[in-house]
Amino acid sequence: MAKTPATSAKTPAAPKKPAARKPAASKAAPKTPAAGSEAKEKFAKAIEEAKAGVQALTSQAQDKAGEYRQKATTQSEALLGDAKEYGVQAKEKAAELAREGKSKASEAISGLGQIVADSATTIDEKLGAKYGDYARTAARTMQEGAAKLEAKDLGELGTDAKEFVKKSPGLAVGIAAVAGFFFARMFRGSSNNDS
Repeated sequence: MAKTPATSAKTPAAPKKPAARKPAASKAAPKTPAAGSEAKEKFAKAIEEAKAGVQALTSQAQDKAGEYRQKATTQSEALLGDAKEYGVQAKEKAAELAREGKSKASEAISGLGQIVADSATTIDEKLGAKYGDYARTAARTMQEGAAKLEAKDLGELGTDAKEFVKKSPGLAVGIAAVAGFFFARMFRGSSNNDS
């Protein structure tokens, strides 16, 4: 028999699996149950301190807010009192000015009536007795009006003015326009004289 060459039968080798790595051992000591509870206690203590701090801050903030609220209330009451006092003073000053104005208007009407009465004789001579009588009647009416004006209270004058405006609004507007024109001329004339 013939020897047949022996062939070595190599079977393909199975791929090698890499060796499984073992987890590296931690360098820290393994945690013990005592270390975990200590951390929990520290954390709980920190939480409690934070809560106490928040409560203290809240209390301080409420105290400060109460102080500011009290200051604001006190200041607003003081300002309100000042405003009321100024209002009373303004009313008193307005009433005083209104009385002075009434007195001056009465004097002016009376003076105008006196001028018209004094010129009645001149009117008699130049235009006739009929026109002189008109002047005397007008002078008497003006002086009586001035006396009534002086005798009336400011409240009565206001009521009379309202009634007059209700009865004849057109005439009231006309009188106001004429009075405004004369006041404007009078004040413009006084400012020109001052310059």
